[in-house]
Amino acid sequence: MIQVIVNGAPHRFERSIDVAALVAHLELSGKRIAVERNGEIVPKSSHGSTVVADGDRLEIVVAVGGG
Repeated sequence: MIQVIVNGAPHRFERSIDVAALVAHLELSGKRIAVERNGEIVPKSSHGSTVVADGDRLEIVVAVGGG
């Protein structure tokens, strides 16, 4: 089991998970987001290949449009 912190809240997973799967789990797929893992931006092109490890801290920001 791994535990990660996402936007300050703990999340537990039975096994390793990549950023793309985490985004899907959080129901953010298809939204304009930015992901930071342990202080470094994860490019969208790397979401599927970046594995989240036990103890990682992630910040996920959703872009909101308006006028």
